[in-house]
Amino acid sequence: MATEREDGFEKRDAIWERFVFGLLLLFMYAIAETMLWAVTIAQFFWMLFAGRPNEHIAEFGARLGVWVKRAVFYLSGMTDEKPFPWREID
Repeated sequence: MATEREDGFEKRDAIWERFVFGLLLLFMYAIAETMLWAVTIAQFFWMLFAGRPNEHIAEFGARLGVWVKRAVFYLSGMTDEKPFPWREID
């Protein structure tokens, strides 16, 4: 990591930058939680009436789950790699 000091800790500027990114990601996480509710409800009704899951809804839910996992890893300090929109969604 380019912002590390010799003792392995991040510089203060990098920590404040991480704080700002963290606040932004927490806001995005709240939006993702709302989207998860919408996906869950939509998939429930789709399965209720069609008798099987909608592939597009399931794929979106899976991608949302990957994003949430990456956001939590960054926010908890497990990684320095920021999730979308700073990197591609797999």
